[in-house]
Amino acid sequence: MSKWNLIVDVPLCENCHNCVIAERDEHVGNDFPGYAAPAAAVGDSTIRILRRVRGGAPMVETTYLPVMCNHCDDAPCLRHAPDAIRKRDDGIVIIDPAKAKGRRDIVDACPYGAIVWNGESQVPQNWIFDAHLLDAGWKQPRCKQVCPTEAIEAVKIDDADMRNKAAREGLRVLNPERGTNPRVWYRGLDRWLTCFIGGSVSAETGGIIDCVAGAEVRLIGNGVRLATAATDAFGDFRFPGLTPDSGAYRVEIDHRLGRANADCSLGESVYLGELRLSPAPATAAT
Repeated sequence: MSKWNLIVDVPLCENCHNCVIAERDEHVGNDFPGYAAPAAAVGDSTIRILRRVRGGAPMVETTYLPVMCNHCDDAPCLRHAPDAIRKRDDGIVIIDPAKAKGRRDIVDACPYGAIVWNGESQVPQNWIFDAHLLDAGWKQPRCKQVCPTEAIEAVKIDDADMRNKAAREGLRVLNPERGTNPRVWYRGLDRWLTCFIGGSVSAETGGIIDCVAGAEVRLIGNGVRLATAATDAFGDFRFPGLTPDSGAYRVEIDHRLGRANADCSLGESVYLGELRLSPAPATAAT
């Protein structure tokens, strides 16, 4: 049977908040019996944009991550409150606004923090995948319709096809170790989860300090070469996809103008700053 899945392309999200605004516009002050009570005018949104800043000036990378109810197939909230929460045949999880009234405990049942408490209506609420609109004939949830960068995609396919699509396109879910089997997938999630080591290479020639393009840069970890890069036209290099808190690294740089190296311990992303080449010692004639 075909079921709904949401795909978020992380590198394409620019923090415009259109998805958040559309969700607030749809639900604040609007009652959809059986689906959701009116959202509170002041309070947390069921769609949020998380922000992560990596590196240091001038090599800074900001990533935005839209998060919402994952509509998990093994939803902890459903196990916690089966009398108030249901899982539809199309994969959508609905917290019944009447049966869940006063049940603040349901908020804590979600390990992703995706359920918010509506203090005005005294109900827990999740992003309902705009099920009320889909049931009325809409082809897509509003978050998809309003995204200007097309960072959001909603697809309704069977589970086997979705698994194949995920494998083919490198889609991943948040915190798979929790075993909840989310139906919200992310493309380019490494940008959110990993770190980088970067720097800028320069050299002094004829009394002028300038950036060095085309220098070979090697990343060494535990005495093993892990990756090789070349500096760009601005003398910059970057080694992406590194694991946070992964320990000691060494960067070695070679160019006809000289050599340089630097050591660092990787917690979060590291910008090593300007690395000035030192002329290689001349080789003695034999």
